[in-house]
Amino acid sequence: MIKSALNRGQALLVTSVNTLAKYPKHLSAIVTATLLAGGGGAWALASLGPDVSQLPVQMVLEAVQPAVPLAGSELQAPALNLFRSDTTRSTDTADTLLKRLGVDDPQAAQFLRTNALARQALFSRSGRHVTAETMDSHQLNKLSARWSPDDSPEFKRLVVERDATGFSARLESAPLVATSRLASGIIQSSLFAATDDAGLPDIIATQLAELFSGDIDFRRALRKNDRFNVVYEVMEGDGERLRTGRVLSAEFVNAGKVFQAMWFQPPGNDSAGQPHGGGYYSLDGQSLRRAFLSSPVAFSRVSSGFAMRFHPVLKQWRRHLGTDFAAPTGTPARTVGDGVVAFAGVQNGYGNVVFIQHRNNTETVYAHLSRLMVKRGENVAQGQTIGLVGSTGWATGPHLHFEVRVNGVQNDPMAMAQNSATVPVSAAVLPLFRQTANSVKAELQAAASIEPSRFE
Repeated sequence: MIKSALNRGQALLVTSVNTLAKYPKHLSAIVTATLLAGGGGAWALASLGPDVSQLPVQMVLEAVQPAVPLAGSELQAPALNLFRSDTTRSTDTADTLLKRLGVDDPQAAQFLRTNALARQALFSRSGRHVTAETMDSHQLNKLSARWSPDDSPEFKRLVVERDATGFSARLESAPLVATSRLASGIIQSSLFAATDDAGLPDIIATQLAELFSGDIDFRRALRKNDRFNVVYEVMEGDGERLRTGRVLSAEFVNAGKVFQAMWFQPPGNDSAGQPHGGGYYSLDGQSLRRAFLSSPVAFSRVSSGFAMRFHPVLKQWRRHLGTDFAAPTGTPARTVGDGVVAFAGVQNGYGNVVFIQHRNNTETVYAHLSRLMVKRGENVAQGQTIGLVGSTGWATGPHLHFEVRVNGVQNDPMAMAQNSATVPVSAAVLPLFRQTANSVKAELQAAASIEPSRFE
């Protein structure tokens, strides 16, 4: 029986294979039609199985213990501390300062208003660096303010901090760190426009002009595409620039001629036990300090030179036997050389005026001052402030009228400065100077490689 069934199965299989080979297209159509019936075929097949709802159901329960228990607070996002920095303004109040720092904390504002240390350090002051640390709720955790008094080797740090009872304040001191920075620029219109484009502080631009003023007339002799390279000192506290120091070295190319300078201070002490004074020198060892400065005020615009001009008060053409330096009222006026005050008072069209007698029958005049700061017979040193710029006497606006007289005859101040003598480096420190000069040359080359760019 079984053998007969097997024989019939084999015969059916052989017949199916032969039929598939003989009618492939017909069989494909049959299969396609079967698939298109889809739902019915599927239902027919599904119906052949047991009813799922009738199958037995078994529930398995197993306790799972986490590796580390988690407290409810640990499931929450961690608290964030936010930091923001700004600088103080002279018009700041507690509320305006905290608002710029992203702080919304009435208790902190009240503390800043009432705490003596905070009021003195933060308000009616401008340019002080302030950093606030806040919670993500914008409440204040900590506020720090930093500033550096002029000529001090240290900086001050005010710290306002939240504690268990509210806020506390303390004042700290820490040493400044001196670093150097490099910059370069190309003259397109004026020196200050070029230094602004190079991102230089104004104090460095002024030093640059002062440094080469004995060789370059910055008011009349600048040319388009003149170039400068400079290395200067920056004083930092907690990594922030708090004060700009002096120019360390500089190079200026004017009308194709190269001028270089470096700061040099000999080591050791002088005969009085004081450290040797430093000064600026050309890289071949010649002092850039001349017997006379070229200007009685820090570098500024010349409003009237040593030439013929139409007098603004007398309304007639007259030879102007001096140089007028336009400057705001209150600008310090300085003596251009060592000497003795021959006169300090009021004199005719000069208004408040100071006459200073120098050696070699040379006299300088400083007129239209708003305030006199020296007296007759007083010894004065080059660069000393002798008064403040004003508009007294025959003046239509604030400026300093400056004259140079040799044997009673007026001379061009710029020519006098350029012709005054210089002093070379002493032979005792010349080897050290040359070694330093070689390092300066490398620094200036590095500064020259910086592509000038505009700082907005």
